Amino acid sequence: MNMSLHPDTAPKQTAAPADAASGGTAGEGLSERQREVLNAVLTLMVAEGDRFSVAAVARAASCSKETLYKWFGDRDGLLTATVRWQASKVRIPDLPDKQLTHDSLKAALTGFATSWLTVITSDLSIALNRAAVSHAGSGKSRLGEIVLTNGPIAMKQRLEPLFLAGRAAGLLAFDDVGEAFRAFFGLAVADTQIRALLGEDNRPGAREIETMSARAAQQFLGLYGQG
Repeated sequence: MNMSLHPDTAPKQTAAPADAASGGTAGEGLSERQREVLNAVLTLMVAEGDRFSVAAVARAASCSKETLYKWFGDRDGLLTATVRWQASKVRIPDLPDKQLTHDSLKAALTGFATSWLTVITSDLSIALNRAAVSHAGSGKSRLGEIVLTNGPIAMKQRLEPLFLAGRAAGLLAFDDVGEAFRAFFGLAVADTQIRALLGEDNRPGAREIETMSARAAQQFLGLYGQG
């Protein structure tokens, strides 16, 4: 998903697709068959960018165009559901039943960054984000707006409760949760995604991503931690 174009300013909200992925996280509301369709869209985007047609999706997913329109509304609705589905693969840490501690907060931040980096450096996310960047501001499609709204901006909204819980527990000090998120975003993603988008083949493996994520969490706590 970019799940990582920088989340500074929210564009106009994209309309939710009908029946599927209409605001839930982690794929809530999607049937297994609908997920298969969205995976087919992502596979087509790896091969063709966002030039695919609804008819091509129907052929690839062995599904009628009528069913696609019923589930997702239109092509933008299909793209929105696809972006949300890819973004849902980033695991948001659950808040612990007991009060956060320094160690549990660090572990949650590390786990989130690990999941985030794993998703955004995948072939599927790279293809999705390349297509979004290529059309951003061109008027050719709304994919850039869809990715920004349902990727990093939605990710910020999903992670905010952890930051606020950390502040409530006296572990974090910040005035603006958005500013804190952007700092963590920068530390976690750094130049990893842009290098992948520009074609660097040497993407980080699982062990390197874990190391990078732990370092980002430690650096963030160095900037905003207290107590």
